[in-house]
Amino acid sequence: MLSAIVAAAGLCLLLPLPAVSNDGRQKEAVEYLTGLVKIDTSNPPGHEIEAARYIKGILDREGIPSEIVESAPGRASLIARLKGSGAKKPLMLMGHLDVVGVERGKWTVDPFAATAKDGYLYGRGAVDDKGMDAANLAVFLKLHREKVPLDRDVILLAEAGEEGTSQFGIDYLVAHHWDKIDCEYALNEGGTFNVVAGKLQYAGVETTEKVPRGLRVVARGTSGHGSMPRLDNPVTHLAAAVGKIGAWQPPMRLNETTREFFARLAAISPPEQARLFTHLEDAAVQETLRAASILYNSMLRTSVVPTIIKGGFRENVIPAEAEAILDVRALPDEDIDSLMATLKTLVADPAVEITRRTEGQRRPAAPASGIHNEMFAALERAQKRVFPEAITVPLMQTGATDGAQLRAKGVQAYGIGIPMDDEDLHRMHGNDERVSLDALGRFTDYLYAVVLDVAGARR
Repeated sequence: MLSAIVAAAGLCLLLPLPAVSNDGRQKEAVEYLTGLVKIDTSNPPGHEIEAARYIKGILDREGIPSEIVESAPGRASLIARLKGSGAKKPLMLMGHLDVVGVERGKWTVDPFAATAKDGYLYGRGAVDDKGMDAANLAVFLKLHREKVPLDRDVILLAEAGEEGTSQFGIDYLVAHHWDKIDCEYALNEGGTFNVVAGKLQYAGVETTEKVPRGLRVVARGTSGHGSMPRLDNPVTHLAAAVGKIGAWQPPMRLNETTREFFARLAAISPPEQARLFTHLEDAAVQETLRAASILYNSMLRTSVVPTIIKGGFRENVIPAEAEAILDVRALPDEDIDSLMATLKTLVADPAVEITRRTEGQRRPAAPASGIHNEMFAALERAQKRVFPEAITVPLMQTGATDGAQLRAKGVQAYGIGIPMDDEDLHRMHGNDERVSLDALGRFTDYLYAVVLDVAGARR
């Protein structure tokens, strides 16, 4: 299949790609990332408008028109566009401006000082997702400065609200400003360059993602004095129900993305690991992966995870009600009503009710982006050029991104990411978040190669 993609891509003559040398773009991307990290856009409250103004100021100095769209006071996204010939629909480079909050006392540096040391830049958002914003901006400006002829518009989107408040970001833009972001392809966060023992193993390109859904488990009984135990105590009924749910796993089910992911991973893995990846239908293999890799296990099935339990208000009072919240990350084709019916059968307790939550994050289920088109082929070519030691694999993200809303509108959205090892991956949303300056520079080169390949005019 790889040879078929390369052969099909070879039918077009592209603008020549520049030599791989990231010194200039690394410096520029680091400059923009430094400026963005110093602007506290913790969500809540978000207040992305200052970061949007920062980017707009840079674009203004370059003579590039841009627009700041406010969905609510202070909740702002920035949109800019480089015009192409219009021969093809646009390509969008997107990233979000908001970041999660911090526990300042657990950081070794000021999370909003953008401290550079030992080859890293530290700060909240250095990876998620201001590193992406900085690389997008550097690539966008290079296209403009070099007057690269384009056969499609290139859109720059720096959006609000990705961290749990998409009503102020992508949902608002889709509902009210779709004409400004409508595109054929979008490059977003969500992918990863996987580094193992210091060696770059693969470039994971997100083509689909699991769908977040929330369920509520409620046990009801009779309230009373704690000195007189009751058989219908909601706390004990809820505990039993949650125990059953926590121990249960939905069945394994592969889709096009995960099937191809494990097949390509098997091709570069040691024999024992490769055997696991090629025998996923085997129940014993599934149990081995469940113990060995929580990521791979989650990629194989819908997950149902109890995350919050609430019940009671005094030590000596049996409450009338107790509840638990389930974080469901469903496979894209999962039938939630059928899943709920299965859970009710599993719990088998008339005192326990399972219902959908209307609050919490919502993402639409949508078809996966293709792996047999010009964009995926361009991503592979760029990886081979800039990261020749790796391979490209399609990836199903177990988390959620704003790419879901775009796919639901028919956009071929792909998640990519800056190279990092497990240590740095776990710093995201944690303490001392950081990005390797060299990795940021190489990623910017990679991104530029992809954009030039897909949007550069054919000659």
